[in-house]
Amino acid sequence: MRGEVPEQAYLQALIQDLEQDLSLVSQNELVSIFFGGGTPSLFSAKGIETLLTEINQRIRFANDIEITLEANPGTVEQQRFYDYRQAGINRLSIGIQSFQADKLKQLGRIHDADEAERAVNAATQAGFSNFNLDLMHGLPQQTLDDALYDLQKALSLNPQHLSWYQLTLEPNTLFYRQAPTLPEEETLLNIQQQGHELLLQHNLQHYEVSAYAKAEQQCRHNVNYWEFGDYLGIGAGAHSKLTNTENNNILRIMKHKHPKQYLQSLDKFIQEQTVLNENDVSFEFMLNVLRLQKSISFSLYETRTGLARETLFAKLEQAKAKELLNWDADKIYVTSHGRRFLNDLQAIFLH
Repeated sequence: MRGEVPEQAYLQALIQDLEQDLSLVSQNELVSIFFGGGTPSLFSAKGIETLLTEINQRIRFANDIEITLEANPGTVEQQRFYDYRQAGINRLSIGIQSFQADKLKQLGRIHDADEAERAVNAATQAGFSNFNLDLMHGLPQQTLDDALYDLQKALSLNPQHLSWYQLTLEPNTLFYRQAPTLPEEETLLNIQQQGHELLLQHNLQHYEVSAYAKAEQQCRHNVNYWEFGDYLGIGAGAHSKLTNTENNNILRIMKHKHPKQYLQSLDKFIQEQTVLNENDVSFEFMLNVLRLQKSISFSLYETRTGLARETLFAKLEQAKAKELLNWDADKIYVTSHGRRFLNDLQAIFLH
């Protein structure tokens, strides 16, 4: 962040942003904070400590609050990790992506495999006992052996949490415009099946489509997303999802994306604000919770959406007819067929 915008000016803007959104937030205690997007590990530890203090003065922290910082291996060293821990960070998410030089180069990463391993070791030596490793599969020209090598290397570092997700070609990216040669469908399926088995053998529980964790080490912040919980985002490009109990509606808020534009906005940090209609709410709930590996309770649906469970019944019957899920009076259960064709299952709830 430094070198792009002045840290102190950005810090003051974050506090002002928070102040303006406080009226939209319930007075419940804060259970998680996630410093993500861009390269937050370039923010100074002192800046993070100041921001956490300012937030805590306005919203009470839970005693066991989870505070995560995203870090890129090429931008941190042991002393900085130690300083972040002293500042209040108690969980790290380290963007490894791969441990193979050619794959990292194709992805445009600034770090190499040795730096990735050093970053994890430095985090451990700095006292972090809770960290996530981000790892990709389905990379250009990746073989089954390549993918399993990356997983085995990651597992040797003993992460409490592993985000293991398949590369997707997003619009408006270089990969999308100049599509590389990706693995064949059969190879992708073998990678997913054998990788999944390897992770389970190392006592990592599969709790979300792309997330594995040791017992009681699921990312609390992300589970809140998947369960359609509320969250407040401050900073350039931040998103919020907030329930307005007085008006019985749900807001989606997006802040100005570019840091300089965000700073120049002064008291107008919000770029876009949308009130979700009933169909949007129902679809977004299902879009998120269907990613979780556990069953889905109707009580959660009613609590998070404000809608009656009956609003889902017609679409649940459609999905059941296609053997994508089953359901009873209390819960929804995704079948193995539904897990494999998750996009098809989610699409049923779109309209």
